[in-house]
Amino acid sequence: MQHRGTVRTTVVAGLGAVLVGLVVAVVGWWRLGPVAARTVWAEDGGVFLRERVADGPWDLLQPYAGYLHLVPRIVVDAAWALPVERYALALSLGSCCVVGVAAALVFVLARQVVGPWPLRALLAAVPALLPLAPYEIAGNTANLHWFLLALAPWVFAYRARSWRAAAGLAVVAAAVTLTEPQTVLFLPLLLLAWFPRPARRGGRPDLLALPVTVVALGGAAAQVVVSLSTPRTPASATPRPLDVVAGFLLQPVNGLFRSSAGDVVRSVLAHGWWVAVVPALVVAALLVAAVVVGPTRARWIVVALAGASFAVWIAALYANGVDSPWGTPTPVLAAARPLRYAAASGLLLLSSVATAAGVLVTWADGRGGPQRTPAGRHGSARRRGRRLVRGRGRRDLGGRRDRSAAPRPRATGFPPSGRPRVGTSAPLAAAACRADPDLDVARVRTAPWGASVPCERLR
Repeated sequence: MQHRGTVRTTVVAGLGAVLVGLVVAVVGWWRLGPVAARTVWAEDGGVFLRERVADGPWDLLQPYAGYLHLVPRIVVDAAWALPVERYALALSLGSCCVVGVAAALVFVLARQVVGPWPLRALLAAVPALLPLAPYEIAGNTANLHWFLLALAPWVFAYRARSWRAAAGLAVVAAAVTLTEPQTVLFLPLLLLAWFPRPARRGGRPDLLALPVTVVALGGAAAQVVVSLSTPRTPASATPRPLDVVAGFLLQPVNGLFRSSAGDVVRSVLAHGWWVAVVPALVVAALLVAAVVVGPTRARWIVVALAGASFAVWIAALYANGVDSPWGTPTPVLAAARPLRYAAASGLLLLSSVATAAGVLVTWADGRGGPQRTPAGRHGSARRRGRRLVRGRGRRDLGGRRDRSAAPRPRATGFPPSGRPRVGTSAPLAAAACRADPDLDVARVRTAPWGASVPCERLR
């Protein structure tokens, strides 16, 4: 009977993870809109596509911009196997599915920190709830690394209970570290998988954390070597520290509540900085409270996610030479679009906030942590979790029901009416190939770049 109960619990947990991943993928796809979901963006139609055409499947570990992009290149290779006119749709669907898989993994791996399943579902749904996600980082492979960065702390800190789980988690760790170099920020969390851990029978040490540790350190080392050996265009400007801090308040922090950075700037111009500072203080108070009352593992996860959010924002601005006068906002700044770095930083910050909320609800329920759950308190925790999920869902999704046919603004340089779509540019290229039998390649336009596609794939 006990074995049957264990199997049933495992099956239910697995089905819950699949459901969460499916919902996150579908909501992410829905929020893109019909045009953006069929548009090829940035590296997806530029570097990644060109190198796939030129190098074949050997492009998987080809460096670009100073680091490796394993998972995005796998998605591009899979989409390239389909007819060219379906390439854009396959990329956006594949990207949303990868995000859904990452969300399902967070739902499973976070149970050692956040016990009640509704709270873990809320945490896993962060990629779907983030207001800024459709503006830049969702629906394309070029920015999948940000979602994998948010998965990294849960992979590194998780304590596997079997060698099969440890091996599977090592595969995930390889995919994450060989896609995003900034996972080095979370490497110290590997210690949570080792300590404190009792010895096995006979005094033998428990080495279940070894596969993930070795793979994570190896993947991070590979990214460091590639970064040091691959030339990168130097930044053209250096932002002021005041602008870095002010920009963090205006975009990632306030981007948790409003998707329009221009609205935040206009509010600051009209009413003063307090409209941006107060939400930041609320977020900080929530995080500090979770660190004070939460168990050790939860404290480090909350601190790591929040700290990485600010570190990613700083690194992105300095590495890319983003110099905007956020410290002294003007009406001109109110017309600027949100940065994709704000979405990435906000993703980590919202994950930290969701984790902190789960820790506080668990603590308020008198349980002190998911590992010390009295049997009689489950119903109360579930009721609290359901109330929190319902309230958060209304607050985050209620203001974003306008799903117009136009794509969300992206920093591509193309006006809404001039964004090329593979579905329309591919037939033009195919017609050119059929009209000229001697033509070897044709240009397929994407946003904002393009790629030369062999005519044998188009005729």
